[in-house]
This record gives sequence, C-alpha cells and structure tokens, in this order.
Amino acid sequence: MIKSVLLSAFTALVLSTSGAVAAGGGQQHIVDFDFSFEGPFGKFDQMQLQRGLQVYTEVCSACHGLRYIPIRTLHDAGGPGLPEDQVRAYAAQNFEIFDADLDDYRPATPVDHFPVNDGVGAPDLSLMAKARAGFHGPYGSGINQFFKGITLYENSAVPGGWISMAPPLMGEDVDYADGHSNNLHNVSKDVSAFLMWTAEPKMMDRQHSGLVGVLFLSLLCFLLYLTNKRIWAPIKNRDLT
Repeated sequence: MIKSVLLSAFTALVLSTSGAVAAGGGQQHIVDFDFSFEGPFGKFDQMQLQRGLQVYTEVCSACHGLRYIPIRTLHDAGGPGLPEDQVRAYAAQNFEIFDADLDDYRPATPVDHFPVNDGVGAPDLSLMAKARAGFHGPYGSGINQFFKGITLYENSAVPGGWISMAPPLMGEDVDYADGHSNNLHNVSKDVSAFLMWTAEPKMMDRQHSGLVGVLFLSLLCFLLYLTNKRIWAPIKNRDLT
C-alpha cells in the first residue's frame, strides 16, 4: 500500500515537472498596470469599481464568494457608490440568503453579506487581493497534487507557475452599460480594482485620517519646539561672567 502511494506521488511529481499537466503554454508577459488607488494619496475610480462589480457578478460569482463584504457597502462613497435603490435591486436580483427564522431562502437585502460560495471549493475573494503575496503555488513534492488532483493550469504570473483555476477571462466577457472597452486588459483591470476594494474598503478614509494625523502631529511638534525655545531662552541667554 505504501509503495503504491509513493509510486503515485512520484508519478504526480514527474507529471507536474514535465509539463504533462493541463497547461496554458509558454512564458507569459506580465504587464504592470497603473491603478488610481496606488500611492499614499490614491483613490478608487468609482466607475471602474462598478464595472469590476459587474465582472464579479457575471463571471467570478459562479465559483467565488465575498463573505466578508456587506452588500450595503456598494453604496459607500469610497466604493462603487451605487444609489440605495440600485443596491436593493442588485441584492434581490442576484443572491438568495438562507433565513433561519423562515427556515427557507429569501432574496438578499442590503443588510446581508455577499453569500458564501464554496460549492466547488474555490477560495473566497474578500481578502484575496491582500493575500496574493502569500501564495506560493502548489507544493513541489507532488503529494499535494496526488491527494487533491493533478489538473493544474500553467500561469507564470504566480510563484510556482501552476494554479488550479482555468483562465476565467477571455475578453468581451461582459457588456458594459457605460460603453467602456471590454477587451481582456480592461476587464482584468476592472475586476482587479474591485477585488482590491473588497480587501481595503476603508482605504480612502484611512488615508484621510492618516494625513490629518500627520498634519496635526507636525503642528504639535512645531508648537513644542517654539515652547521649548521660549522656556529655555532665559537660561541659554543669561550672562555667566
């Protein structure tokens, strides 16, 4: 039995390193896009977040949930900024929530969170944008592939070069209501910006608070400097002769 397991694990290792696993083929060119939210004074592009929400709803939500995001935050000024009536309509039309009091499912409301979607074992996307740096790819021993399946897809953009998700975007995946280009790059940027917002929904408020704090502390330091000079001025300037 042990020999069979080890043999299977070794076979998985050979397959994963030889490229016999399902692959996309070739070294990918990674484009470093500039986002409006980058930098200490960055801000989310509201229209981009709305387009990213559409991409998530029509493409990503089939497999991934956003369990830590209240639907009502889609109305926040620092987020997609949807009107309240649109948030209510969006929740009711797209999601059903199990209500323990009713012992049945009901249409979602803004006070609910985005539902969990773990039917296919896909990770929740709420914090995915922040957790991306911690991803180290499939383990290289082959054991992980053996027990969890060896169907992987080549993606040179991530450490390890292999992921378990097939390419989700092909370009023109959604039709934007604002007429914005829906080529692959734009769709990818839009959903990336939206996922960054789900991970940092209070980023703009935190930056504003930080800026106010720095200005206040700078003013306080300046006043303390002047106070110190005034207190010690008679002693420093006295004639010791």
